[in-house]
Amino acid sequence: MTQFLVRTFVRGYEDTQDPEVRTRYGTLASIVGIVCNALLFASKMAIGLVMGSIAVVADALNNLSDAASAVIGLAGIKLAERPANSKHPFGYGRMEYIAAFIVAFLVIEVGFSLFKSSVGRIGKPGELSFSLLPFLFLLLSVAVKLWLGLFNRNVGRRIDSKVMMAAAADALGDSLSTGVTILSVLIFQVTGLDVDAWAGLVVSLFVMVAGVKIAKETLEPLLGEPAGRELYQSITELMWSFEGVEDVYDLIIHSYGPNRSMASARVAVSREMDIEQAHELIEQIERYVACRLGVRLVIHVDPVEVRDEYILRIRGRVAQIVEQIDPRLELHDFRLAVEDGYTDVSFRLLVPHDYDQKRQDAVEFDILRQINRMEGRYLCVITMDKSYVADEGAEGD
Repeated sequence: MTQFLVRTFVRGYEDTQDPEVRTRYGTLASIVGIVCNALLFASKMAIGLVMGSIAVVADALNNLSDAASAVIGLAGIKLAERPANSKHPFGYGRMEYIAAFIVAFLVIEVGFSLFKSSVGRIGKPGELSFSLLPFLFLLLSVAVKLWLGLFNRNVGRRIDSKVMMAAAADALGDSLSTGVTILSVLIFQVTGLDVDAWAGLVVSLFVMVAGVKIAKETLEPLLGEPAGRELYQSITELMWSFEGVEDVYDLIIHSYGPNRSMASARVAVSREMDIEQAHELIEQIERYVACRLGVRLVIHVDPVEVRDEYILRIRGRVAQIVEQIDPRLELHDFRLAVEDGYTDVSFRLLVPHDYDQKRQDAVEFDILRQINRMEGRYLCVITMDKSYVADEGAEGD
């Protein structure tokens, strides 16, 4: 069904990097969400009133909020595609995150309202009635919500949309909450025990937890989350593919919305390379990355020694020292110069995120101490850096 809808209503559906195609995906998903949730709301509200079940009514109101969330999501996707202007030179891509954040608060508000209603009903059971046809419809609604959740997740992954992924998480949570509602009806039918208020309480908690999760996931890109490892590796591999590149490091990626990224990096080239050759190399890399990945990349060039045996030998010994202290440390931009009887050594050291300032100072002291044990007199300067890419396994946490 998902593939049929995509092929039917999304023109050029294979080119998900195209902003217009991306908007078509988001529009389709939002309209499907609005229609499904509006129908579920009307049906469940009628069933809940007929059965006298606060849990079913609560579930119906949750579907109404989902329909409203789909409307907000559609507005967010449309606004996100507005072109950049003098007021917002980086575009409006983050409007999609803001829309998802608003959706999260709507979900939390609905869940809290249901929580209060359910608490008020505890100890004050109403008159529940059981009817097979409405009960079967509740079972059908679970299937609809499961499909809707999988549909939104599929679309969200295709176009890298926080709004769609939020809608998917909400829909899958709704299927679980409706299952709790069905269980309360079954318990009443079999035992005569009215646990409707407690079921409504559980449903409200599901709704609020889903809202908090959506808020957390959409707040992270607004605050500035690390670059995804896949994009990081793609950019790095493209830079390494050019002849003349000796090292690549300090890659920083700034996201201004889905498929709207800018980046900066350091690239080391041989100090023997002519400045015009280095400039042309960097221009080629920047154009290639923009063409292949749609990322505007700005590169800082560092000249490094690649032939001098003495410098390479000292670099190798320093690299061994660094490796022995912590294999996770990375040494870059190594420079060496002899002046007034002293050997000036400088390099950059990439340290893990779990290093606080105290540990950085301790590592620096240890490295300097071991370098000074080497033959000769050294003046050493170490610049500490940290990575701006997500750690292994961090994505999706």
